Amino acid sequence: MKELICITCPRGCHLKVDDNMNVTGNFCPRGAKYAVNELTHPVRTLTSTIKTNSELNPRCPVKSKEPLPKELIFKAMDEINKVVVKLPINIGDIVIKNVCGSGVDIVATKKIDK
Repeated sequence: MKELICITCPRGCHLKVDDNMNVTGNFCPRGAKYAVNELTHPVRTLTSTIKTNSELNPRCPVKSKEPLPKELIFKAMDEINKVVVKLPINIGDIVIKNVCGSGVDIVATKKIDK
């Protein structure tokens, strides 16, 4: 039996999952889905910053457009740390397409003019 705390919403249900992937302790169906996904293929949204070509704004906040497989987080960070974006940049602009071959893009989360 595995025990998890659901992070889908602020309620934080204490979930228990048996060997047959039966979930108990969830208040809503999202908790059951979260528990099964967390045990079979965990994913996370990656948030970070990326270098820019500006001395005034040397970093730009970024995030993964969709959650990435947990095992790719450190490889994705290595890719992010190698890139320098040119300003101006807008919210939602893709700064790395298909990071680590995952099919997930890294996008800017702040508008920065020159």
